[in-house]
Amino acid sequence: MIRQLADQSFAIVDEVLPAAQLHALQQCAQRMLAMHAKPAGTGRGPEHSLDASIRQDRIVWLDAADAGSASYLAHMELLRQQLNQQLFLGLFSYEAHFASYASGAFYRKHLDAFKGGRNRRLSTVFYLNDDWQPHTGGELLMYQNDGETVVAKVTPLANRMVLFLSEEFPHEVLPATRQRLSIAGWFAGA
Repeated sequence: MIRQLADQSFAIVDEVLPAAQLHALQQCAQRMLAMHAKPAGTGRGPEHSLDASIRQDRIVWLDAADAGSASYLAHMELLRQQLNQQLFLGLFSYEAHFASYASGAFYRKHLDAFKGGRNRRLSTVFYLNDDWQPHTGGELLMYQNDGETVVAKVTPLANRMVLFLSEEFPHEVLPATRQRLSIAGWFAGA
């Protein structure tokens, strides 16, 4: 994962978590989303808005007080430490939410951080979808900085993680023919 990230500024890695931890996380996601999910928006603070023509997922933020969430957050803390040791990224915190895309839902092309903003440095997406088939859709498309050239088309298979520099890769979520579950997260840096 770290070698891929160093070589191409993004990484796609399978079998990230042990099966039992993945299963517990899937159950946690279903429970949390059923109880607390809200429509996702774009922007922060006074710039925050809900616009279904841009984004159609429902989210709930991971809570370290929940055992399922805490296990994943602990895993990501270890990853943060490794990334800092090996790539000197200066990452100091991590935030993440469960995301549920209903059949047909999408998220149009966007960046996770604006150039020079330095809040979100490294984006992560972890997939929770068992038995995903290629014809189901729901792929993550990642583009070069020009926003036109596709550099990766990622099928949302359970236990797959994608990491990429938040300021460098415009990306979008394509519609799927069934519910698509993931954890979207961001490491912040100074």
